[in-house]
Amino acid sequence: MALPLYLVGLSHKTAPVGVRERAALDPAAGLPAALAALGKAVVLSTCNRTEVYGVGSPHRARALLLGRGVAPRHLYVKEGVEALRHLFRVAAGLDSLVVGEAQILGQVREALFLARKHGATESLLEKAFQSAVALGKRARSETGIGAGAVSVAYAALDLALAVFGDLSGLVVAVLGAGEMAELFLSHLRGEGVARVLVVNRTEERARALAARFGGEAYGLSALPRVLRQADVVVASAAAPHYLVGPEDLPRRVKPLFLIDLALPRNIDPRVARLPYAYLYNLDDLERVVEKNRRAREGEIPKVEALIEKALADYLEWYAGHRVREAIRALRISLLREVARELPQADPGFWHKEAGRRAHPWILALKARARDFLEGPPCPQECPLLAFRPPGL
Repeated sequence: MALPLYLVGLSHKTAPVGVRERAALDPAAGLPAALAALGKAVVLSTCNRTEVYGVGSPHRARALLLGRGVAPRHLYVKEGVEALRHLFRVAAGLDSLVVGEAQILGQVREALFLARKHGATESLLEKAFQSAVALGKRARSETGIGAGAVSVAYAALDLALAVFGDLSGLVVAVLGAGEMAELFLSHLRGEGVARVLVVNRTEERARALAARFGGEAYGLSALPRVLRQADVVVASAAAPHYLVGPEDLPRRVKPLFLIDLALPRNIDPRVARLPYAYLYNLDDLERVVEKNRRAREGEIPKVEALIEKALADYLEWYAGHRVREAIRALRISLLREVARELPQADPGFWHKEAGRRAHPWILALKARARDFLEGPPCPQECPLLAFRPPGL
């Protein structure tokens, strides 16, 4: 019987940013309802992907994403070992927009944490995600896949440098004070910008981030004033609606360069129609990171070798897991059988006799653990399978 894991999802490789916005699940609102509908599942929802991992049939997960306005052509469905391999590739950074970026590893860990919080995990998913996190750490410590500053935020800086050539003397505004904003500002160090303006709904968080990078802090109410001063705007705020529209950008002499890293987007796409505004979003970063992919190609085979080793380790664990479950079911079945045959006997004798009868079957189960993993679930083919509980 094959590994009963499944994956249903979409990513920057299969869907444009508008579709990914519809699929994204907010941890506070959309995620709890989705997990309640799915049963046992882990949902990985980031700016570049929404993926549902579960055990059994993928039909509910597929229906959930289709119900959020995602077209079938944007979805991929993987089952068994291929679902697990995909998760491992994601955690190792091989499936990221920026190959080898570190942020995804924290997001995989957070997805497992949220699933646990809502009581949505079970043993196979727990082991799969724990193994993925461990693999992601190994990939970055044992290969060069994560060498250097690589992330979507770094790609945004690369894009700004490609446009301006030199950021010296420019005013950079950052909308949002979360992890993405912090990453961008850490990469911006040393570029010689004149001023850094941090805008956030919670001004206290803006002050904390601005203090770390020698910037100025503003509340959201000051955004129009900040936009008038900025040469570069990098938006990564968590907001359910656009924060910047064409009406917020009055005509100006100097061009304004905007990068929207948020999902849902912070900047109305109509801003791109303004003759003095140049707007880029997550999809546009694909071209910027192509050079990064080429530079890291030499490290990918090393990471893929680690992935195959992690897959083998997981399947070995799973074979043992199935055998243990089968042994438990076998012992219960034989104990009931002995109790029916010898109702007057002492319960201690029942357990001893059941153990004696189970012994040869247990030896056979252990000897055939590998075959048991992929073998057909047919009692005629293998009588041991008759003792499996449903779903084992």
